[in-house]
Amino acid sequence: MTRIAPSVLAADFSKLGLEITDATQAGVDILHLDIMDGHFVPNISYGPAVVETVDRLTDVFLDVHLMLSEPEKYFEAFASAGADNITFHLEIHPDPQAHASQLKKLGVQAGLAINPDMPVERALPYLEHFDFFLIMSVFPGFGGQKFIPSALQKIASAREFIDRRGLSTKIEVDGGVDLTNTASIVAAGADVLVMGTAFFGAQNKKQRLQDIYSTLNVSPKKS
Repeated sequence: MTRIAPSVLAADFSKLGLEITDATQAGVDILHLDIMDGHFVPNISYGPAVVETVDRLTDVFLDVHLMLSEPEKYFEAFASAGADNITFHLEIHPDPQAHASQLKKLGVQAGLAINPDMPVERALPYLEHFDFFLIMSVFPGFGGQKFIPSALQKIASAREFIDRRGLSTKIEVDGGVDLTNTASIVAAGADVLVMGTAFFGAQNKKQRLQDIYSTLNVSPKKS
C-alpha cells in the first residue's frame, strides 16, 4: 500500500495544531519532517523542539529527514523528541552502516538518503541495514521545485534490487511530488511519497488524499 507522507515544512505554522489534525483526520499515518542546517543544504528549518511538538499533537509515524553536515550529533536529540525514523545522507557518510546501527540502538528506524547527483548504485549495497531509502527528486533546500525525471530510473533500480534480495526496505521519494506524477513514481516502485504544498496547500486535505489515491486506482486508508 502506497503511503503519503505530508511534509510538515509546508504546513501553516501559525495554525500547526489544526494542520496536523486535518492531516491525520484525512487518513495520513506518516508525517515527514525536514531538518536543515544552512550548511549541507542552503536553508534552515527547525530542530528537535518542533518534532517534539508534532509528536505531542499526533500519534502517527514521524519520519525525520536530517539534512545536516553532522547528523550523528543529533540522533539522540531527535529520537528523544519523538522521531520514529531518522534518515541521513550518504553524501555525508559514504560508509553508513555504523550510523544505522547507532540509530537502531536508540530505538528508532534508520533511513538512508541520496541527492539527485548521487548514483543509486552507491547506496544499494547498504540498503539491507536500512528501513527507508529516500531518493531525492529535487536538490534539497527549498520547496516548490519541479520533479527531476531521472529519479524514476533510480526508483526502478532500487525496487529491482530490494525485491531480488527480499529486503523490507521502503523506497521513499521526496521533491516535486504532486497529482501529475504520483502514478509514474509508484509505477517505478516507490512505497512512500513525500508531499509538501501539494498536500498542505489543499483546503480539503481529505479530498486531496482521495484524489491522490484515485490517480493510483487504489482506495485510501480509512481515517
